[in-house]
Amino acid sequence: MKNFTFNLLLSFCVLTFFSFKPHPLVVPANTDASTIIWTGSKPTGSHSGNVSLTSGYLVLDHEDVVGGNFIIDMTSISCTDIEDEGKNKYFVGHLKDEDFFDVEKFPKAELEITGSKKTSDNNYLLEANMTIKGRTNKITFNSEIQTSGNSETTGNSFTAIAKIVLDRTLWGVEYKSKNIFKNLGDKFIYDEMEFEIFLISEK
Repeated sequence: MKNFTFNLLLSFCVLTFFSFKPHPLVVPANTDASTIIWTGSKPTGSHSGNVSLTSGYLVLDHEDVVGGNFIIDMTSISCTDIEDEGKNKYFVGHLKDEDFFDVEKFPKAELEITGSKKTSDNNYLLEANMTIKGRTNKITFNSEIQTSGNSETTGNSFTAIAKIVLDRTLWGVEYKSKNIFKNLGDKFIYDEMEFEIFLISEK
């Protein structure tokens, strides 16, 4: 009788666990509608451009973001503020070579969301692993994420906006960093690079 009671209680606990266990929903990003804008600066000005999203998704538990993964095509990097075609081509070629992102050897970058804290209705503090040039570092950043869905699967779509500021030297992008190379005068490039990210879910 004791064994029967124990087994019954154990079965009830297992069923209760699986009944209330959350069922995360994986929502893919629309790579055509999503955009990533990069900006790099130096004392005399700045340059900016785009880079494409290869694939990506957010993991939602009801209306809350709990994870995600995004693959960036570094071979797609472009510059949008240099109008001269020849200078533009030269500049982008330099970004793609070993001085910067070495895209032939490292064609992909990756952003993996590993943790999140909801700070207000649509705002999150996200923890992530960022991989560039084969190096992975932990980062934190703020993001505004709006999710929506129907009554059966709350959170089946999303829009997300974030600005990520990275110290490029942590990923081995050291070209003209005054913290790496001395005596550059005003010919240095700031270590901080900004990425403005606009993500839209698959429709």
